[in-house]
Amino acid sequence: MKEKAYRYKISAAGRVNLIGEHVDYCGGKVLPCALSLTNTVWARPNGENVIRLRWTDLPDEVTLDLDRLDEYRDLKHAKYHAGCAALWRAAGHRTVGCDLLMDCTVPFGSGLSSSAAIEVSTIAALATVAEEPFDPVEVALIAQKAEHEYAGVHCGIMDQFASANGKAGHAILLDCSTLEKEYIPVDLRGCTLVIADCKKPHSLVESKYNERRKEVETALCLLQRRIKAESLSEVRPYQLEEYRTLLPPVLYRRAKHVVEECDRVHRAAQYLREGDIPAFGELLNASHASLGNLYEVTGKELDSLAHAAQSHPACLGSRMTGAGFGGCTVSVVRKKDVKDFKRFVATQYARETGYQAVFYDSEIADGIVVEELEDHAQPQSAQI
Repeated sequence: MKEKAYRYKISAAGRVNLIGEHVDYCGGKVLPCALSLTNTVWARPNGENVIRLRWTDLPDEVTLDLDRLDEYRDLKHAKYHAGCAALWRAAGHRTVGCDLLMDCTVPFGSGLSSSAAIEVSTIAALATVAEEPFDPVEVALIAQKAEHEYAGVHCGIMDQFASANGKAGHAILLDCSTLEKEYIPVDLRGCTLVIADCKKPHSLVESKYNERRKEVETALCLLQRRIKAESLSEVRPYQLEEYRTLLPPVLYRRAKHVVEECDRVHRAAQYLREGDIPAFGELLNASHASLGNLYEVTGKELDSLAHAAQSHPACLGSRMTGAGFGGCTVSVVRKKDVKDFKRFVATQYARETGYQAVFYDSEIADGIVVEELEDHAQPQSAQI
C-alpha cells in the first residue's frame, strides 16, 4: 500500500560566520550569513502520539513517544530532535504526532552548523505540522537550549539565530546580548565567498569550546574587580591594557582576542556598507591570526588552509570560521579566478598536511523556508 504523502517541506540553513568568532557567548556582535546548504524536513501528521524519524542517508527509524521526550538524551542520531521537541513542548507549544524525513546537505563536522540547521528545522517542522505560527527568534532560542541540554555544547546564540533568521544576499549584524539585528547587504564587488573544508577529524571542538568559555568567563570576573562591564564585549581595548596585570597570561590572550574581535566586527560591517572589500578582507586575515595566536583554536590544518588562501593573488582575505580545531575557512576571492584559486589552495594544502580540502558551492540564502506540498512534489526518498 502506498504511504500517505508528506504535507510540508521545511528547511533551515547552515551558516558561515564572516567575522566575529568566539564572541557570541561573550555578548559581542557577530556577522553570519545563512547558506543554501540546509537541513530539509519532509513532514506529515500521523494521528498518533509519537514522532517517527527517518533519514535519507541512514537506514535508521526512530520513534519518540510524545509523553517521554525527556528520556531520549542518549540516542545516537535523534537526541537533537528529541531535545527540540521536549523543549518546544515545555515552552507551551502544541506538539502533535508526526512523521519527519530528514535530508541534510550541510556537511557534518564542517563548522557550518549542521546541528543548528537540524535543530531549527525540526522545531519549525513541529510547529508547522501542529498548524501553529512560530517566531524565528524563539525557535532559535529553544534550539540553542537544546544544544546546551541535549548535546552538552554551551554554544552562543549565533548559529541557531542565523539558521532561523537568515536573509538571502545579506549578512546579519547580530548583537548577541540583546538579539537586535541589522541586515547588511553583501555585495563583494566582483568577488565571491569560497568555503573550504580542511577535512580534519573534528574531535576536539566540544571539549575545547567549553574550555574557552570558562576561560573568558574567568577573565571577565577578574576584570570586573576594576571595570564595570556586564560582558567581555563591553571591555574596551585601552581598559584591557590598563588592567592586564589582573589576568594570567593565558586569560589575557583569550580576552584580548575577544575585545579586538568585537572591534573588527564593527569595522567589517561598515566596510561592507561602504563597499570597501579590500579593507574587509584585511580584517578576515587579522581575525584568523588572532584566533590562532591569542585564542588558539586553529591548528596546523586550518592555518595551512588559510595561509594558502591568503597567499593567492586573487584572495582579498581568508579566515577560519566556526568553533575551530577543524572545519572550514571562508575566503573572499575574485570571481574570475576562483577555479585557479581552488586548484592552488588544494595543492598547497595537500602538500603541507596530507589532507584533501573540499570546497563547497553555496549562496547566501534565507533561514527557515516552509512549503506546503502537492502530492506530485514528494521526495523520491519518501517511499521507504
